[in-house]
Amino acid sequence: MPRLARTAISRETWLFWIVAVLVLGAGLGLRDPWPADEPRFALVARQMVDSGDWLFPHRGGELYSDKPPLFMWLQAAAYTVIGNWRVAFLLPSLLAALGTLWCVIDLGRRLWTRRVGLYAGWAVLLALQFTWQAKKAQIDPLVVFWITLANYGLLRHVLTTRSDPGPNWSMWALGWAAAGFGTISKGVGAIALLMLVPAGIAAVRGWPVRLYATHPRFWLGPLAFVAACGVWLVPMLVAALGNGSPDYRTYMDDILLRQTAKRYAASWHHAQPAWYFLEVMATMWLPTALALPWAVPAWRRRLRRVDPRYLLPLAWWLLVLVFFTIPSGKRDMYILPALPMAALALAPLLPGLLRRVWPRRLALGFAAALGGVALVAGLTMWFGDPGFERHLVAQRGLENEALALAGLLVAIGAWGVASVLWFGRRRPIAALVSTLAGLWVLFGLIGAPLLNDSSSARGLMVAVGRRIGADAELGLVAWREQHLLMADRAVAEFGFKRPFDEQMRRGLAWQAQRPASRWLLVQDAAMVDCIDRRHAQALGNANRRSWWLLPGAATAACADAMLTPTAPPSAASDDDGDADDGG
Repeated sequence: MPRLARTAISRETWLFWIVAVLVLGAGLGLRDPWPADEPRFALVARQMVDSGDWLFPHRGGELYSDKPPLFMWLQAAAYTVIGNWRVAFLLPSLLAALGTLWCVIDLGRRLWTRRVGLYAGWAVLLALQFTWQAKKAQIDPLVVFWITLANYGLLRHVLTTRSDPGPNWSMWALGWAAAGFGTISKGVGAIALLMLVPAGIAAVRGWPVRLYATHPRFWLGPLAFVAACGVWLVPMLVAALGNGSPDYRTYMDDILLRQTAKRYAASWHHAQPAWYFLEVMATMWLPTALALPWAVPAWRRRLRRVDPRYLLPLAWWLLVLVFFTIPSGKRDMYILPALPMAALALAPLLPGLLRRVWPRRLALGFAAALGGVALVAGLTMWFGDPGFERHLVAQRGLENEALALAGLLVAIGAWGVASVLWFGRRRPIAALVSTLAGLWVLFGLIGAPLLNDSSSARGLMVAVGRRIGADAELGLVAWREQHLLMADRAVAEFGFKRPFDEQMRRGLAWQAQRPASRWLLVQDAAMVDCIDRRHAQALGNANRRSWWLLPGAATAACADAMLTPTAPPSAASDDDGDADDGG
């Protein structure tokens, strides 16, 4: 490669990584965990650090069996190194997202060229769903990384390239091990191994794909998978089977059966129609998805040329789509692991596509629409009282932040419109990148801190601590994880899975023991008729729920409700780690 071309590629590479770090990292350390999933994972990780028990995840006194612990291990390890929970709870997602981008870029470089690798990276980074999930402390960014790393290793082994001219057994083992780590992050991590299905079929049909199935080293892969899973499974099974408590047997049965096979075969949440993921890809993968109408016929032509570099990622994408379409329960992030391979297959086509008139017009139009909608929405909030603003205020308790939120939308919209005007029709892709980068950076640096108190329950719990005083005791009824996480003191709670009326009876019995110094924080849905609301303190809405603070005087008439013996206070549990309850 000529020196000038190498210099240009180097500049483009540095530009990509600078933008990626800014987009994905903006806001790190500026907010607390937001529901639904973030507080429960952060709470589990904090208890690992506090208790020293990292093998069995707990929330308070109960075992947490909805998800394997690897993600929480990483959060706890990040805190152990950094000492700041606001950074530590988001750091695994950030590093996983950057790792996913590296895998895609390097694989594109090895299969095609350095520039194709960068196009693949941009196609992933600009997709709305990828960046949105990468800026959240959920398990999905980590699972996407493990699955992409597994595909990276498997493809480097089965495809013959100049950098990998023959079998690459270290990559083969890496691919299987990454699938194993994906499995102990979230059970679906093993779907990376579906890549072997089209690879095997292609090899049998004479495509230039090699599995080397008769070679003795072939079994390094399955052994690496078992070893990776065994990092958690073996000590967990030994400890659970050796413990006499039925709680540990229940934990083992729940996490190995109910949360995996049973959940897949008979989903109990998030029912969606069969075409749901087609809608998700058409919308949440924008603007990358805008290239698909031109990419599909181009892919067909390349498959006719018997090019496995397209066949394997595309066939795997299709298999993943079918896999997640079969069960009735579907969530938008389930299809996210397919995005990197879709972007990899799309990347070699992008240089040609982006020279065409209509793809360029769509890119510029998307940027203009994004900036225009944000600007109009912000101005409408600033000068008027639109229905969507009233809804936000009512549901999220944003009375004090509404004007600032309007200003943020105006800033995002103005940046987008300015980007479109500055770059114009001559550089529509630059306008698109600038608009999206501005959106994510402004949201991270301004929007996240602005919404933090109402979204994380920090504002609610600070108000509770201030009202009851430093020496008072606090009990939680019908609570969510963020309340236990954000509390400024040790709190009593009366079960998470228990019905609200049972929690309330236990809470009333606990408060009656010291009515002068004990308070109850109660969700409106759990309030009972015997409570004297003249003495109760309404805290308003937070996380789409109404909350009350009850002193002993408000519950003095509730003696008849204290029929259930007081149980020792324990910490929270949850009915479903994937339930997006919003608060």
